[in-house]
Amino acid sequence: MIWKTAWKNVWRNKVRSLVVIISITIGIFGGVFAVAVMNGAIEQKVDAALNEEISHIHVNDPAFRDNYDIQLTIPDAGQVLSTIKEIPGVAAVCSRTVITGMANTATKSAGVQIIGIDPETEKEVLQLHETCIPGTGDFFESESRYQLAYIGEALAKELNIIRYRIDESVLDSLAAREVSAEVLEELAAFSGKRFKSEKSFKKEVKAVLSMKEQQEYGAAIKEEAWSFRARSKMTLTFMDKDQMQTGAVFRIAGIYNISNGMYEMGQILVKNEDLMKLTGLAGNEYHQMIIRLNDLESTKEVSDSLKGKLSGLEVMNWKEIQPQLAMMTDMITKFYAIFMVIILAALAFGIVNTMLMVVLERTKELGMLTAIGMNKKRVFKMIMLESVFLSLVGGVTGIIISKTLISATARKGINFTSYVEGFEAMGYPSHIYPLISTSFFVTVTVLIIITGILSSIYPALKALKLDPAEALRTE
Repeated sequence: MIWKTAWKNVWRNKVRSLVVIISITIGIFGGVFAVAVMNGAIEQKVDAALNEEISHIHVNDPAFRDNYDIQLTIPDAGQVLSTIKEIPGVAAVCSRTVITGMANTATKSAGVQIIGIDPETEKEVLQLHETCIPGTGDFFESESRYQLAYIGEALAKELNIIRYRIDESVLDSLAAREVSAEVLEELAAFSGKRFKSEKSFKKEVKAVLSMKEQQEYGAAIKEEAWSFRARSKMTLTFMDKDQMQTGAVFRIAGIYNISNGMYEMGQILVKNEDLMKLTGLAGNEYHQMIIRLNDLESTKEVSDSLKGKLSGLEVMNWKEIQPQLAMMTDMITKFYAIFMVIILAALAFGIVNTMLMVVLERTKELGMLTAIGMNKKRVFKMIMLESVFLSLVGGVTGIIISKTLISATARKGINFTSYVEGFEAMGYPSHIYPLISTSFFVTVTVLIIITGILSSIYPALKALKLDPAEALRTE
């Protein structure tokens, strides 16, 4: 009876109840969807780091990470490799040679890490080979008489290997992408012109286009004007095993594009055989071994096992290699809980205010109910249920809307193309797929119920303090 009465009371003033419900719906939807977007970005960042950059476990000399000294190779690398492969849970392992050096072209130079790899075993551990930009080459698959290097897009731009041009074919492609005739006319002034760098290209294009045109067509113009000459060359210089400067001309095997601009800027992959010839290292001398596991959850167990078997070497799992990423994943659940509690706390004030108004408007009615025998416990329960019903209706509606929108956007993602440079500078993807677990929705529902109960306490206590005789005299 109390439940039915409380439900009817919610709808006695439909406008007021709907305003509260809509406020709760918007608050819950906004909070849940924001959490889903943030969670999706972080999950993508972790997946990208593990699949394209660092994998699960690294093994190297204990002092190697201090200065990347070329002399600090892994002793008896063949035996170490066999030991790693025997550990249960290890899916694949690859050996690397890591050298610090300089990448040079005719106009630019940059400090880089030159990583010698075996392309076949590298594919088993990391997926960097899958990120090659179409039209720039491949991951050492094509036969070549040149020494080849696989470099990041950010580095290719910095070294002016990637350039920008506008010609008739570019203008035709932009027209096919429905770029306005006014914009095409402005760009036609650059027809036949090549820009040496992305910076100069952006500067000149911005000078002739309005801000609105830049926002609407900027990404398409940049994409179509992007230019690369196959097998472009650069020079890599570094110190060999005897601390003598050496180097060679390398041709671009392919250009990779990932969401981490800093990684793209600093990592160049070459074949181990080419790098060892130049450095004087023997064929079995490696600086680093990277391990991929069958199950991410077994990372600590496998790394602890390796630390026991490889006592003279440094064994680091991904959380130790990138502690900031590990901290983010470990703390993210707590952050989401705090975020939702803040939103619910703000909504609770609206519920408290509404229920206080309800109590004041129904002073005479509550006094009458008390006078005819309804005890204080039932009055308290009725007010509490009204608050919980308000919270649940708004909360569940917000959850349904957010779940629907998350499911819809999770298929195609949300594209933040306008902010791609900022996202990549921080190592995050600019195309985000919202993601949230079912357990999060359960947690939010529980929090909504708790919010409704807590919000009802003060108004219900206010109702209990009413004197029936005084209440009956209230007009």
